[in-house]
Amino acid sequence: MTSGSNVRIDRVVTSGTFSLDGGTWEVDNNVWIIGNDTECLVIDPAHNPAEIAEAVNGRKVTAILLTHGHDDHIRYAGEFRDLVKAPVHLHRDDWMLWHAVFPDQDPDKAIEDGEEFTVAGATLKALHTPGHSPGSVSFLLPGHGKPAEPGASVNTVFSGDTLFQGGPGATGRSYSDFPTIIESIRTRLLSLPEDTVVLTGHGESTSIGAENPHLDEWIARGH
Repeated sequence: MTSGSNVRIDRVVTSGTFSLDGGTWEVDNNVWIIGNDTECLVIDPAHNPAEIAEAVNGRKVTAILLTHGHDDHIRYAGEFRDLVKAPVHLHRDDWMLWHAVFPDQDPDKAIEDGEEFTVAGATLKALHTPGHSPGSVSFLLPGHGKPAEPGASVNTVFSGDTLFQGGPGATGRSYSDFPTIIESIRTRLLSLPEDTVVLTGHGESTSIGAENPHLDEWIARGH
C-alpha cells in the first residue's frame, strides 16, 4: 500500500490478548509501518516485537507512535523499543494505562494534539480523538504527490481503536465514554475528505466516505 510517491505503508497483523477490568480477550492487531527503504516509523507494535522488527528490515525507526494505552497496543512496546532503539510516544492522558503495564517507567515522550512526525519526507499529524480512552490519538497522513492509481486517495488516517469499519471503538470499559468518542469522530475524523482511507487498529480498512452516512445510526444504537 502506498501514499505519495516515496512513502509506503505496510501492515503486519499480530495476535495476542487484551485485558482490562478483569477480563481477557483474544485479539488480532494491525501494526502500521510508514516510511521508505531507509527509515520508517511504527504505529502500535503489538504482541510480536520480533516479527515487527523483521518487517522493519534494518531501517532506522524514527518513532514508535501509540494510538492509545490499552495493553494489547502497548505491552510489547518496551521490548520493541529495545530492538529498534526508537522513542515511544503516548498521549499523557493515557499514561495511567501505561503505568498499569509498566509501573516503573514512563513512555519516552508525550504526544501533543497537532504534533507532527516527519518520516521519509512525509508528515503525520496527531489528532487527539478521546473516547475509547482519554488519550486516544489518530494520525493523519495528508496527501503529498500523486495517488498510486487513478481515483486513489492521497489522504490516510490511522484511527487506532477510535473508528472502525462499521462504527466507533468500544466504550463499555473503564476510562471510555460514548458521547466523547462520537464527538471525536464527528469533529476530528468525519470532517476529513471523504476519500480519506481509514487504517484501523483491528480489522479491515474503510474510508471516511463509507462511514460518514452512518453517524446517526451509531448514536441511536449507543455504541
